[in-house]
Amino acid sequence: MGDFFVYGAFFGLLLLFFPVFVYVDLYVDAGRPKAWFSVSLFKYFRVFGGYAELRRDGIAFHVTKKFALLVKYADMNATRKKFEIMKGFQLWRLHQTLETGGARSPYSALYGAAFAIAGGTAFSVLRTKHPFLSVKNKILLSNRSSFKLTAEVATVFNLLILNTAIAKKCMEALINWIRKLKSTASWKRQRSAS
Repeated sequence: MGDFFVYGAFFGLLLLFFPVFVYVDLYVDAGRPKAWFSVSLFKYFRVFGGYAELRRDGIAFHVTKKFALLVKYADMNATRKKFEIMKGFQLWRLHQTLETGGARSPYSALYGAAFAIAGGTAFSVLRTKHPFLSVKNKILLSNRSSFKLTAEVATVFNLLILNTAIAKKCMEALINWIRKLKSTASWKRQRSAS
């Protein structure tokens, strides 16, 4: 019985510090109004996926056939601040492939060259902060008119960082609740005094 707790504590601590890799695959076709995405752990265990489409009032993320999340354009700045928890994630891999109809149109070849320059610039900037980062840019020139982007983004974190971020959010919510409770109580006292 004592060995069970020792092994449990050992594997619990191991999982707490073990790196977790989150992969996000993205596919965008300029000819269609949708972008497909998939989120998976360790590249093989799919967590969820779906597609996103632009609407008049925001971006709709369709995760299942019956569930969609609408992020309004006006609320995007506030929504971005909610993802402060993502600061514990380290960028690990950024691989992207651009397919364009550059075999017949010189403009598409210029778009591909601009994409390669932007990717090289992003690589040099990100490499200073993340020396282990893998960035690859590929350009495919096809005979038919197309503009497609495929991207694979991988981030790494461990459960200790995630637990710390969740504890921080819970403490902030508790502090805000206590402040709200105190302000309500002082308002009631002032109201009853007058």
